[in-house]
Amino acid sequence: MKVFNLLLNILWLLFCGIWLSIGYLIAALICFVLIITIPFGVASLRIAGFVLWPFGRTTVERPGAGAGSVVGNVVWVIFAGWWLALGHLITSIPLFLSVIGIPFGWANLKLIPISLMPLGREVVRSDQGFGGR
Repeated sequence: MKVFNLLLNILWLLFCGIWLSIGYLIAALICFVLIITIPFGVASLRIAGFVLWPFGRTTVERPGAGAGSVVGNVVWVIFAGWWLALGHLITSIPLFLSVIGIPFGWANLKLIPISLMPLGREVVRSDQGFGGR
């Protein structure tokens, strides 16, 4: 299964991982420049790494994430999250149109929730194969 995840990650990196990761890096840079939004920049960098190499990893809710994460996620959705989620949605459409791109289109759709609400979540290794949660 690790070989399969490696193959999927390499293909993902070539077809859409780099471009999507660049979007998250741009969002992180903007957040770092604005200083007060540095926590959003850190979250964006975490997602950029996940978007670069997603197969074999997943996200889980971080224990102890409370009201601050909820408020932060609302602010994130308004200013950056919906743009990044739209990028995933638009990228998934042509991938679904090709047979070989279907797993990558599905992976793009699975990344939309974390692109909308990154605070209070962490990226962990997954012992399940592709499609597992």
